[in-house]
Amino acid sequence: MAIKLPLLSILLLFLSSLLFPAASAGRCNSDDKKALLAIKAAFNNAYHFASWVPSAACCDWYDVDCDPSTGRVTGLSIFQDANITGTIPAAIADLTYLTNLLLHHLPGLTGPIPSALSRLHRIQLFRISFTSISGPVPSWLSTLPSLSIIDLSFNCLSGSIPPSLSLLPGLLALHLDRNQLSGSIPDSFGSFPKSSPPDLYLSHNNLSGPIPASLGGPTWGIVDLSRNQLTGDASFLLGSNKPITQLDLSRNRLSFDLSKVSFPVNLTSLDLNHNGITGSIPAQINQVTGLVLFNVSYNRLCGEIPAGLVTARFSQYEYFHNKCLCGTPLAACK
Repeated sequence: MAIKLPLLSILLLFLSSLLFPAASAGRCNSDDKKALLAIKAAFNNAYHFASWVPSAACCDWYDVDCDPSTGRVTGLSIFQDANITGTIPAAIADLTYLTNLLLHHLPGLTGPIPSALSRLHRIQLFRISFTSISGPVPSWLSTLPSLSIIDLSFNCLSGSIPPSLSLLPGLLALHLDRNQLSGSIPDSFGSFPKSSPPDLYLSHNNLSGPIPASLGGPTWGIVDLSRNQLTGDASFLLGSNKPITQLDLSRNRLSFDLSKVSFPVNLTSLDLNHNGITGSIPAQINQVTGLVLFNVSYNRLCGEIPAGLVTARFSQYEYFHNKCLCGTPLAACK
């Protein structure tokens, strides 16, 4: 039986993909190959880099991505290998066309982030996470104009947060959570673009002092400041006209009157547990129909929990250990 034309066309396309691979395959810029081999040497020629051999084109190497039109290395993703040890190789900075850098789940990676990486002027994704690196968050990150995502979470970084990070115009997400950072949240973070600030993740650090009132200006989408030692007011992050969808302020030392707050209508997650928040829960909470996480336990709230479809979604564990909060699902008010 003759092969139908569409099936034959598919077969020919498949065969041609084997005979004539993508433009970047088999290509390798000599400067990029030299830099990659230096990275491999810096990591003691670990088995993870077994495919990184001089006889093969570097665009075919594991963990390496290239621009198909130029053959230049644009992505380096080294992840999930406990056998990779040492410091971050400065030779990464010699990959001058790099846009994506990912060093992830490498517990043997130690030392500070080298200043040489400040030469990566095309970098967009800068992710070094789940490692044992230490030292400060580099202030020179603010000089990399194309950065859209900074992820330095789950490390051992210490010191203060550089105020200059707010100078990055296109930053979409800033992950500095789960480190050992101290000091205050920079007041300059209120100068992120008002209509498009980054999602802000600063949880699980040792940050202290009040949340700057300037943070009430940008229209945040996601803010996580949980598990720090922050004090004072945070009510300016809320408001019925705010677009914020997720706000986690839990396990701090915040104190403000919740009864004076109105809730963003698009809110899906609000966690305020383990603070010193006073007042009562506004009835307007029942208008936030998309709310799926709500926790005000371990505060100093009083009054009756307003009855409604939204408040009824949550158990006693989201409300208990308050000063005199009552009503379903807690004990009846007296």
